[in-house]
Amino acid sequence: MSPATKTDGLYAVHPGVTMVQKWIKELPQKTGRSLEEWVALTKKSGPPTEKERREWLKKEHKLGTNSAAWIAERAAGKGTEEPSPDAYLKTAAEWVEAQYSGPRAALRPLYEQLLKLGSSLGKDVKACPCKTMVPFYRNHVFAQIKPSTNTRIDLGFALGNMKTPKRLIDTGGYEKKDRITRRIEVKSKADIDGELKRWLKKAYEMDE
Repeated sequence: MSPATKTDGLYAVHPGVTMVQKWIKELPQKTGRSLEEWVALTKKSGPPTEKERREWLKKEHKLGTNSAAWIAERAAGKGTEEPSPDAYLKTAAEWVEAQYSGPRAALRPLYEQLLKLGSSLGKDVKACPCKTMVPFYRNHVFAQIKPSTNTRIDLGFALGNMKTPKRLIDTGGYEKKDRITRRIEVKSKADIDGELKRWLKKAYEMDE
């Protein structure tokens, strides 16, 4: 399943999941060993710590930084929970349910309106839920929907250090090198207005 594949028109597989799945699939062809074989070799012949194993895989076996890190992590018994695309999509839906349950259930209609709005910007838009928010991807994250309090959703935008009106609150993200640098507070349907839509479209267009 490619990262652009959407399920039920709502969510797509997170690029990170897709990247790891592609790496696992291509590992035998590129290195002559499957992931399971690399893990077994590392446990048997590699040094004892995860950090030493990473360096050993890079130096002795000429593996790239990511490959060495992922193999060393799995040899230490970590990272095995990396979901398949299907498992991710199931979990993603559960994350969204959890984000808008209990005292935040009243925010669900606002979330659904924002999700529909972001997804309508183009066929290349992917909504890929995380545990606490739902980012929109084009080539990178260009916006995100996050329930910040029981009465407010923050719609974040990747706008760099662009000068914006006072309504767009500086997240401090530019200084921290985060993608999301501005946010608009959404407390009611009235907040999902023309200005919000224009800035969401601007963030989408900037991620060409």
